[in-house]
Parts: sequence; structure tokens; C-alpha cells
Amino acid sequence: MSNTGTQPTFANPAPLGLAGFALTTWLLSMINAGWFTGDAMNMVLAVALAYGGTVQMIAGVMELPRGNTFGSTAFLSYGAFWWSFALFVLFLHDKVPGAFVGWYLFMWGVFTLYMWVATFPAARALQLVFLALWITFFLLAAGEWTGMSALHVAGGYGGLITAVLAFYLSAAEVINEAHKRTVLPIGAPTAAG
Repeated sequence: MSNTGTQPTFANPAPLGLAGFALTTWLLSMINAGWFTGDAMNMVLAVALAYGGTVQMIAGVMELPRGNTFGSTAFLSYGAFWWSFALFVLFLHDKVPGAFVGWYLFMWGVFTLYMWVATFPAARALQLVFLALWITFFLLAAGEWTGMSALHVAGGYGGLITAVLAFYLSAAEVINEAHKRTVLPIGAPTAAG
């Protein structure tokens, strides 16, 4: 076989990963915000395993041949977050102290905070997703540590904002690519200094 020197073209997996993240985050955040009771959690778990977890991991693996360290790290990590969350709720929630759950959420906040810093040269929409997400994680962690339901509810609303921003960015990437022009603006990336 002769090598023609052409590189394969890979589809952009980011809209898929963002949609999986956004939908799952929205569903869980409706419970955290107090819109629904814990009775709705079974739907969250199903979506967390099938869409939020698995689809994000697929998107993360798809980022590898594209050479996108940020995308692969983000999607594989948050896919694993949703799997770990579902496994925790299904099998372990009554065996772990609330303060330790707070540390789980806090450490996800730390991860998200440094991932947010990595978005500074990227589009403003991506920066906003990660900004809202690290705030959400820290609010939820504080709610676990203090037992203050207001912090838990605030984290729920932070998650709803995060989900809207992630859905917007997913939609923008799909729609803009389909139309081959900017239909939904995402904010120009910051120029490298």
C-alpha cells in the first residue's frame, strides 16, 4: 500500500462530550436545587452511566488522536466522575460519612479549578463552563461539610447554570460547523502573549 501523505480527518468529539455532561448535570442539579426529590435519582443514575459517563469517555478517547490533551483529560475525567457518582449512589451512599463526600466534591472542584485555568486561552464559552463548574463543586462540598441546605441548593443552581452553558457550547459547535459560519458566538479565544 502506498502512503499518500494524507492525514485522516477526525470529527470534533467536543459537542458530544459537552452534551453528555450537560444533560446529566442538568438532571442532577434539578434535584440538588430542590426542584425534585431524591425519588428522581434513578433517572439521573441511568443517564450518568449511559450518557454522562460512557459518552464522555468515548469523546475523551476520540480526543487522543486529535492531540487534544485538555479535551481528553476533561472528558475522560468527567466521564469517570459520572460513573463513580452512579456507583456511589447505587452501592455505597449509606457507608460513607458526609464529610468524606464533601472531600470528594472538593477535590473535583480543585481539578475543575485548574482545568478552568487551562481554558484561559480558549473560547469564552468554555471558560464560563469551567468557572461555573468549579464554583458548583465547592458549594456542594461546603454543603456536605456544614449541613447547610442553602449551600446545597446554591450548588444545584450553579449546576443548572453550568449545564446551560455546556449545552450552549455543544449547540454552538454543532450548528456553527454545520453552517460553516458563526451562528452562535462562543467568544474569541484570548490571543497568546
